[in-house]
Amino acid sequence: MTGVCFYFQVHQPFRLKKYSVFNIGNTSDYFDHQKNREVMEKVAKKCYLPTNRLMLNLIHKHPEFKIAYSITGTALEQFEQYAPNVLDSFEELAKTGNVEFLNETYHHSLSYLYSKKEFVEQVNLHKKAIKRNFKQTPTVFRNTELIFNNELANFVEQLGYKGIIAEGADHILGWRSPNFVYKAKTTNNMKLLLKNYKLSDDIAFRFGNKTWEQHPLTAEKYAAWLSAIQGHSVNLFMDYETFGEHQWEHTGIFSFMNNLPKQLLKHPHLKFMHPSELATIDPVDEVDMHSFVSWADVERDLTAWLGNEMQKAAMHELYQFEEKIKNAKNSKLLEDWRKLTTSDHFYYMCTKWFNDGDVHKYFNPYDTPYDSYLAFMNILNDMAVRLKRANNPSINTPVLLTEKPSLVLS
Repeated sequence: MTGVCFYFQVHQPFRLKKYSVFNIGNTSDYFDHQKNREVMEKVAKKCYLPTNRLMLNLIHKHPEFKIAYSITGTALEQFEQYAPNVLDSFEELAKTGNVEFLNETYHHSLSYLYSKKEFVEQVNLHKKAIKRNFKQTPTVFRNTELIFNNELANFVEQLGYKGIIAEGADHILGWRSPNFVYKAKTTNNMKLLLKNYKLSDDIAFRFGNKTWEQHPLTAEKYAAWLSAIQGHSVNLFMDYETFGEHQWEHTGIFSFMNNLPKQLLKHPHLKFMHPSELATIDPVDEVDMHSFVSWADVERDLTAWLGNEMQKAAMHELYQFEEKIKNAKNSKLLEDWRKLTTSDHFYYMCTKWFNDGDVHKYFNPYDTPYDSYLAFMNILNDMAVRLKRANNPSINTPVLLTEKPSLVLS
């Protein structure tokens, strides 16, 4: 028996305004509400609503069909603000019992790299949000953008999770297959569930590419590929926006997905499984990921967010505020700061060329990475003003950051 595990990431950041130096000390409304609403309404129409209807119909048609989601806290908040019908549709899916929700950082942040304390707080915030909205307590964890190493696995196991999702990177696995359950090195029994990136990317990136040698990809063909897999499972992990946004409706992506469960069920040895079910399987081996691995672009490392000096400086300065903001006991200041920890803000500062990551640039509000950096640092300068005023309300003049930034990974 080979499991077929579908897992989808659902995420939207709170995009920032083009915040100038002249705004510092004068306005602390950092977020582009109009842009955020426009993007959410657009993606809801093209992806979330039609895909959720499709998934619900598939569950009703095929009771064996199972799927899993990780929905960030920032996406949940924007559902509530701009598209409550999307949240309703996810809640309806949850009620079927065929949908599993995973845990991650609430703000889709890189907090584990800089503050274990903040990481735990964001994980707990997300766990509460999943429980509140979907009446589930996750037992499987996925870190932001599948950022993973041995130390993180050990840390997450201590938080009580049974399984963790990571990228099935070739340079780590070598001759081994991502289609087995492994144990994460340094853990007692943390099950490591690895993405089959080749089969996942056939849908997420290559499906609508007419120059691809396998185009058109039919459900029958894809089911035959999965049927030939040997192992515990084939883990198909991708952005939910694959359906209708990254792969537009005219590519046939919805028809493909609508037909896929039927074609898979024609192979008796294939079975739909949730990540938590895979986490009960005895591992075949231990996998050692000493250095950080992610699912971003061809390098599958941290350079999408920390590959240049702008990104490193912005991240360093951001986390220099943590203790001061938490000590200020100002809930709005803390909320704004946490929204700034979202990894997308640093992705927008990226200056390298991506071979397979251009989908992340669809909703980039900036013309250049340098514009993103300047806006972000101007916002941090305004946060410095707000902190000064919180401690001394008589202060009215801006206090700009002067410390030379440096980067220290914890």
